[in-house]
Amino acid sequence: MAVALALGLGTLVGWRRIVVTVGEKIGKTHLSYAQGASAELVAAATIFAADHMGLPVSTTHVLSSGVAGTMAANKSGLQKATLRNLLLAWILTLPASITLAAGLFWLLRHIF
Repeated sequence: MAVALALGLGTLVGWRRIVVTVGEKIGKTHLSYAQGASAELVAAATIFAADHMGLPVSTTHVLSSGVAGTMAANKSGLQKATLRNLLLAWILTLPASITLAAGLFWLLRHIF
């Protein structure tokens, strides 16, 4: 319940930034309805498959990759700076999460 509430509140507050980044900053042109639908269908299928196999995935990373794929397939161009930031996020998310979780666990274990 807490996670769902946190995700809902985060989306409520930061939706505009997410929409602008995913819809306008990955490609050099605006995302069309067909591209958005394709990216969403691929993201849903990927998340469903990962869930079915018990694998963790980031919905944001999956959707961003889908949008980048539709932009590449449409030959509408990709913005290199945004793709570089997405790639860095993919690379840094896992080690940062592991380090923060381990540190928090160690701290809480020694306090309690």
